Amino acid sequence: GFFASFQYVTLIGGQLLAVLVVVIMQQLLTDEELRAWGWRIPFVVGAIAALISLMLRRSLHETSSAETRKDKDAGTIKGLFRHHTAAFITVLGYTAGGSLIFYTFTTYMQKYLVNTAGMPAKTASFVMTGALFLYMVMQPFFGMLSDRIGRRNSMLLFGALGTLFTVPLLMALKTVSSPFMAFVLITLALCIVSFYTSISGLVKAEMFPPQVRALGVGLAYAVANAAFGGSAEYVALGLKTMGMENTFYWYVTAMMAIAFLFSLRLPKQAEYLHHDD
Repeated sequence: GFFASFQYVTLIGGQLLAVLVVVIMQQLLTDEELRAWGWRIPFVVGAIAALISLMLRRSLHETSSAETRKDKDAGTIKGLFRHHTAAFITVLGYTAGGSLIFYTFTTYMQKYLVNTAGMPAKTASFVMTGALFLYMVMQPFFGMLSDRIGRRNSMLLFGALGTLFTVPLLMALKTVSSPFMAFVLITLALCIVSFYTSISGLVKAEMFPPQVRALGVGLAYAVANAAFGGSAEYVALGLKTMGMENTFYWYVTAMMAIAFLFSLRLPKQAEYLHHDD
């Protein structure tokens, strides 16, 4: 759990760097300059980062063995769904809620503070920079906690707390006037999300055997993340435009309840230990 948490340390670190780019640009450029040509700068930074990521990926070694690669089901859709349909649906179930709430309180939250709470854009950027930095630092601690209480219990806490507190937190942020209070509320939300993100990759990988692990995790994550995480801002802003903003809060809550139910299907810690042995 501790080591797996660094996956989201790097993911959140990327988001943090993105917000920092915005903060720096807001300090150096006027609104007119940002709209005229400054918006292109993050795309240039992203393109350079993508090339660096590609070079790093090419230097990594695959973890599969020659034995697993010879398996006739290795890396095939047929092999995945012939024996591991239940595992795929389980991962899809809790990833949908996890991706949705993650994007709600990270990427969408800056727009929410500006459009709904009425906070100045520069202030919202500073609030999110501090919250994302703390969120990044949290991950190893929540990963270590999962090693103590079990990954299933971490996921159940994530689903239960997300179900109970999503609406109260978003309602409180809706009328927040103090940047410090906004920071505290967002940090509390991200603490709940950390039960999931710190071990996200781990709980998914452990659901599949080596020969279909990359396909099972990758496909389930891609579908759930695109359908629910990627659409979070679109759904939230669409409902706001229709005068039904509160409906989005209940939508996230419902997906968190579904994540809790699917987390009940995870093996208990004793079963993990037996599998490792």
